[in-house]
Parts: sequence; structure tokens; C-alpha cells
Amino acid sequence: MLLVVDAGNTNIVFAVHDGHEWRGTWRIATDPQRTSDEYAVWLLSLMQLTGLRREQIEAAVIGTVVPAALYHLRRLCRDWFTVEPLVARAMLDWGFEIKVDNPEEVGADRLLNTLAGHQNYAGPLMVIDFGTATTFDVADADGAYLGGIIAPGINLSIETLHRAAARLPRIGIGRPQSVIGRNTVAAMQSGIYWGYVAMIEGLVARVKVEFGHAMKVLATGGLAPLVAEGTTVIEHIDPDLTLDGLRLLAARNPRPILSRERLRPIEGE
Repeated sequence: MLLVVDAGNTNIVFAVHDGHEWRGTWRIATDPQRTSDEYAVWLLSLMQLTGLRREQIEAAVIGTVVPAALYHLRRLCRDWFTVEPLVARAMLDWGFEIKVDNPEEVGADRLLNTLAGHQNYAGPLMVIDFGTATTFDVADADGAYLGGIIAPGINLSIETLHRAAARLPRIGIGRPQSVIGRNTVAAMQSGIYWGYVAMIEGLVARVKVEFGHAMKVLATGGLAPLVAEGTTVIEHIDPDLTLDGLRLLAARNPRPILSRERLRPIEGE
């Protein structure tokens, strides 16, 4: 079985795939100081509740946009599952070209979304990921990654608005029934929700014009279903897109070999 680890700025998602289906998916808040032993106590307990044993894990793959978390995630795989994890990097075999100025600067999650999006939906396509940041990534008909857009995430905008304006409360995200808010909270909810919908629609339209051809638009991330309620430009919602990208990447690349030398901390982790 394959252990998949998707480490984002807000949460880290762990999942196990048996070659046919996902056997379990679990998430924990991202904390770069959390040790491999702490991860193990938590993860192994959840795996046991699902009927999975650590001895069943034969390979692992990690995708992270939090470099400080990578060392402990590596140690988790090495010390507790006795496997050397494949780490998603631009230098691996993705099956498509990365046509940007500096491929190493592209977040692993964005390449993973492109890989899974092209594999599952074909191209040309645009992937919108509603995470800590809201990202838009574009791939052509051959699956080549062409670049994209990075905007502040919805929850980040809410928190910033609350902190920067002393009299504005912290609000939750929801779809307002009307655009014109008749009180402060309703006005803020409208600005956040319909403002983001307008941004999505505007950027999708501009990208399509610049690209010059029709393209599919799919979305992933926890808030994708909520935002999709307010617009028709999002055609598909795939909550497991990044995890599926990690699974596909692991299938395309040789499995790293665990050795005593590799058990030492890697410089920069």
C-alpha cells in the first residue's frame, strides 16, 4: 500500500491507497515543530481504527509547501514505516513539461493538481485550488504546465480584515442570499463571498481570452463546493485532486531505496 502525505500551510493530509481505492484519509493541523514520533502516535492509532497496519505500507510519497515540516515527515516514513519517501519536486518525471521561468519555484501542490487534472479530465484546463492561498493553474492540451495566478485565500482575507479594522468582527464564510448587506456582518459576508466569486469569474474569463482556446475549469480545496454554488464557471469539483496527483507521481517515478546513509538528516531540512 502507498502512504500519501500532502502537507499544506494549514493542514497536513495523510492517506493510504491500496492500488484500487483510498482506504483512509486523515488530517492534522500543520505544525513544523511536530516530531515524527508525534505524527506516528496519531497516525498509527487512526490507521488501526480503520483496520490498517503499518507493515502494509510498502511505499510513501510526500508533497509539501512547508519546507520546515519535511524533515519530520521523512523521519516518520523512515523510522515508523521503513520506507524512503518520494518527495514531489520539479526535477521528477511528471509526464509533462513545466513551461515557467523557474520550475523549482512552483509549489508541489500546483504541479500535483495539474498532473491529476490532466490525467482525469484531459486538457486544456485550469485548476483552482481554494487553500490558504487561492491558486489558478493552467495546462495546455498536452498537459504542459503553463503557469498561473496566486491570490490570498478566503479565510486569510477574513482574518486580515478583522485584524486590520478594529471595529470589524471576525466572521464565518457563507453564501449570503443578497449582495446588499443590511448590517455590518452581512456586508462583510457579501464582500468576501461575492467578491471572491467575482474574482474567480473575472480571472477565469481573462485567462481564457489570453489562452485563446476553450478550457475546462475544475476546483479543489475545502471551500470549492461553497464557491461553486455562486458561479457557473467551475465545471468540476474534485476534493481529492492533490492526493491523486501524489499517487500518480509515485506511480511514474522509481521508488527510493532506504539506506543507512539516507537516515541522516538532509541538509536544508
